[in-house]
Amino acid sequence: MSKAGDDGGGAGDGSDSSKQQDDGAAGGKVLRKLTAVPARPGWTKVSCPCCVSERVEPLVLVKLREKTGPETKRWLLKLIGAPQKDGGASLLAHPGEDASGDLIILSAPRCTLLRATEELGLCKTYQNGDMEAFSYSDRDNFKDSDNMEVFLTLAERQFIVKYELEGMRMKKDMKVPGLPDSFVLHNRDNIWQKLISARIIVDTIPLNFPDKLKNLGEAWYSGNHLAQPLDSVNEYFGSPVAFYFSFLDFYTWSLLPPAILGMFIAYFSGEVQREMVESVSGSKAVVDVHDNSEPLVSGHMLQAAFSMLWSTVFIELWKRRSSSLSYRWGTLQLAERFAEPRPGFQGDLGVNPVTGRTEPLFPEWQRELRMALVSIPVVGLSLGLVVVGMLCFYWAEAMMQQLHKDWNSLLSRILLYMPSVLHIFYTNMLSTVYKRVAQSLTEYENHREESAFQNHLTAKVLVFTFFNYFAVLFHIAFFKQDVPLLRKRLASLLIISQLVNQMTEVVIPFLVDRFISAPNRAESEDDSQQDKFRNQSKLPPFPGLFAEYIELLVQFGYLSLFSCVFPLTAVLLLLNNLTEIRTDAYKICRLFRKPFSPPVANMGVWQTAFEILSFVSVVSNCWLLLLSPRLQKLCREGGMSSTNVLLVAVMVEHLLIIIKFIIATLIPDEPDWIQKKRECIEYRSMQALRQQKLQNYES
Repeated sequence: MSKAGDDGGGAGDGSDSSKQQDDGAAGGKVLRKLTAVPARPGWTKVSCPCCVSERVEPLVLVKLREKTGPETKRWLLKLIGAPQKDGGASLLAHPGEDASGDLIILSAPRCTLLRATEELGLCKTYQNGDMEAFSYSDRDNFKDSDNMEVFLTLAERQFIVKYELEGMRMKKDMKVPGLPDSFVLHNRDNIWQKLISARIIVDTIPLNFPDKLKNLGEAWYSGNHLAQPLDSVNEYFGSPVAFYFSFLDFYTWSLLPPAILGMFIAYFSGEVQREMVESVSGSKAVVDVHDNSEPLVSGHMLQAAFSMLWSTVFIELWKRRSSSLSYRWGTLQLAERFAEPRPGFQGDLGVNPVTGRTEPLFPEWQRELRMALVSIPVVGLSLGLVVVGMLCFYWAEAMMQQLHKDWNSLLSRILLYMPSVLHIFYTNMLSTVYKRVAQSLTEYENHREESAFQNHLTAKVLVFTFFNYFAVLFHIAFFKQDVPLLRKRLASLLIISQLVNQMTEVVIPFLVDRFISAPNRAESEDDSQQDKFRNQSKLPPFPGLFAEYIELLVQFGYLSLFSCVFPLTAVLLLLNNLTEIRTDAYKICRLFRKPFSPPVANMGVWQTAFEILSFVSVVSNCWLLLLSPRLQKLCREGGMSSTNVLLVAVMVEHLLIIIKFIIATLIPDEPDWIQKKRECIEYRSMQALRQQKLQNYES
């Protein structure tokens, strides 16, 4: 970072192009040490004296189109370093080896980082040791606010760079130097999005720190560590990744009680043992209703009741853990603000009636029309493809059953599972295609806020996922009422889906990286730092956590909705997740680029999805128990009619829902100390705002 205190953008001045190239060449030699490089010529300058530093920490790599001219690159360097009031990002930019190269390396000065910290609503440690909502005007009273590498996590610093880049907007119409006259940036255009659309900017990548990543990997997925280094994960990858792995860890160990119960039931219940053997053998489950050796309460009843209560306790305890992590990571009070439109938002320029800013506007009725005429029919068509797959599965299942009846051989017994295997592959393929379709549909709907975009995208995927993965199971259970087929289908899903997921998520990416990508990224000690940076851009982009959460949601659905017909469900999930923690950690550390991670306070909409499944489990388990031969026998012996049995089932269902609500109420979402901390943060934030308004009024 330069010691000079004049205006930013000095390194990008077109009148000093020869000096810029010399500085850039020197800068290429400077960038030998990734974590912190000396502040020498080549970096753009900052105007704030308090931002003077002896070192610069490279944070983000921007890859330009190969044929980008030097004048365009110098203009972009100057714009990135310009103050925000002039439409810039107030960042530090380095041209790499020279002004004609295709890389730009970015960092951020102290003031930019601190102002963004306040805008985002992050909480940081105050002098007294408590977490407080950060205030720029009170910055000197926050612990370590003079040392950005300690005050903010690496993930936060890198996200702030991206946040500032995406916030750049034109102050007037202009033509970009070195580009065709037809390419014009208009007033209030999002500069970064326009340059990406024009393919001037190819990639924006947060830089990896090899030494830190190696140390994190050794503490995370290497060795025999049981506990995850969640604070280190939050520091390096950000709170979204840290929350996912914390939830995965909490969920995995929470599977121990249902797994132990499932093994107990499978070992001691003769009825369950018979059903499992008959399910594997392919013959229809036949239970001797005159056998009085079984206890009054069957293993299925015990498993169903336990699953319904366990799911509620699990969700409520996770909420408490989530709030504690949110406080520890400073995201408890993230700001809800009238933000700039998301970069992909398009519309005609106008004045926002709420903020008074000139920005693209898009009528709400047009968005709703697009959703009604395009999004909903396409989603409906996708659900129709799920139904077609289900009908094909039933047809193939009937064919294989007839074949087994005719042949009655080992081969025909194996072929009984082919319809399930093929249907699982079909649903997985359909799910992969649909995710891309949902992304395109949500982009077409043109949502202004990023939160609205993510909510609509997640809603589309969740509706399809629930229908795609559970429609067949519900149809088998409640329409066909074929419990043996349901048990066989569930066992196939648990085993085959997990094998397929491990292959597609880890094994195949590993093989591609090992034999195809890695040789192209081979490095030597003599390589320049720019070449090492460029190698990072050759890794495939991280696909995000969407698929990971979907996988856990489907697992949770199998366990909470249908585990009463297959008590070993939790055992298989526990074994899978113990390896899933390490394979997911290895994947994010080694196989993909490092992702940008915006600060988050919790799992967001995914937490709501798990809660909904928890309550649906009551209905599912109650009606599955009605199909139990033992329960049907007890009802017949008691002289109960079908209507009375149905009424009792409805009463039990409502009673269990009430019990779940009571449990959820008795277990607060936040520990008492977190509630007090939250109230203190809110009170002090109000006091600070009141004092700031008073000072403005007096001045």
